[in-house]
Amino acid sequence: MLKPSLQLKLGQSLTMTPQLQQAIRLLQLPVLDLNAQIQDALEENIMLEMEDLPDVPQTSSESTAEVEAIRAEDMWQQRTAERVQDGGWNGEGRPFQEFADESGQSLREHLLWQLEMEHFTPRQALIGEAIVDSINDDGYLEAELDEILGSLDASAGFTLDEVDETLKLVQQLDPAGVGARTISECIIVQLQQLEPSTPGLELATQLAAEHLDLIASQSFGGLRRDLRTTDEELHDALALIKACNPKPGLAVSPATAEYVIPDVFVRKIDKRWIVEISPTGIPRLSVNQQYANLLRGSGDHAVLRSQLQEARWLIRSLEIRNETLMKVATCIVKRQTAFLEHGDEAMKPMVLRDVAEEVGMHESTISRVTTNKYMHTPRGVFEFKYFFSSHLSSVDGEDQSSTSVRARIRKLIGAENPAKPLSDSKIANMLADQGVTVARRTVAKYREAMNIPSSSERRKRSA
Repeated sequence: MLKPSLQLKLGQSLTMTPQLQQAIRLLQLPVLDLNAQIQDALEENIMLEMEDLPDVPQTSSESTAEVEAIRAEDMWQQRTAERVQDGGWNGEGRPFQEFADESGQSLREHLLWQLEMEHFTPRQALIGEAIVDSINDDGYLEAELDEILGSLDASAGFTLDEVDETLKLVQQLDPAGVGARTISECIIVQLQQLEPSTPGLELATQLAAEHLDLIASQSFGGLRRDLRTTDEELHDALALIKACNPKPGLAVSPATAEYVIPDVFVRKIDKRWIVEISPTGIPRLSVNQQYANLLRGSGDHAVLRSQLQEARWLIRSLEIRNETLMKVATCIVKRQTAFLEHGDEAMKPMVLRDVAEEVGMHESTISRVTTNKYMHTPRGVFEFKYFFSSHLSSVDGEDQSSTSVRARIRKLIGAENPAKPLSDSKIANMLADQGVTVARRTVAKYREAMNIPSSSERRKRSA
């Protein structure tokens, strides 16, 4: 018979604080958009300053600086009120600024790419595609589950429970909150990705489920009375909700970027591949110590105190962004050294889970880091996503990447006799002779993806 007992265990866990949430959200921004957000923060937050700015002469009186700080606080409040009237909600009455992904990839393409990279079963992948087709640009699911079920092949015997379970898997993809049916569910889905021990998480989930209307109207006094909670507990919960994105789909848009600024540089120095964060594009920030010193020992200037906290969070978020980029980029370079040395044919198979397990992060975080982030290498500038590809089996037991197989197909077609172009079946047989097992339809799929005409079309063009 088992007896009850007490055990003491030591362990480590990552608590997803609001500032860490902010850092993860910043990961999806390209350099140009991130720089634009930083510039806006510099204009709105008096506590932030650029480290490379020239020193401003000190005033002869501390009281003068305090008067300037009060004026700045009043101006900030006025600007905030004006911007709230322009629309947009972020959980505390201030407008939610969205910086869209300018990689030229639609939300649908972004989600389908993850379906291929994640470990969905074939049945889940088919259901997942139907679900993705019903998600609008804001990231919300517009169709009912029974409608999605009706769009699937009836002979396959899909059930409503399968559709519901697959929807839950889709809701774990990037961007966080995608696939929700209401704004309440959207926020709850994002909150569910946090560690259970996150301060304020339980209350934040309750607020998102039942009291979003009171949050939007800023009826915080009523919330404290109804929920019988303290100011500190309510502050933590609201901070978590504020960090959520009410329109997650807008983080990915079909707009085309005008410029590509590499996030990292990869160089070979003394026979070793070195990864470095790009030194240009993002200004270095610090806290304005002149105004920060005014708050020491004083209970006044609540808005300035809030700005000081936001400034510190932004600075730390940028540090976390750089650290995460370095970890992921270093892992990619380590796994794809053969590509850097020899080109596409040497590309190794790699999926999100491979990198996630090595760097100790969630796969959705790796998806954010690899989206619209660019690496400058001696072979050119590549998006991080370029280095990911699915596994294909080979005779010798060593998996081949789909990128490597594409390169082989392109090479075989490039060397063919124009009068007798290679058919897809012939290419599949030639790859088999090289030890790579690929079906004819897979060859056709890769050929079409590279915009290479069929053998009959190539024959006509050579005639």
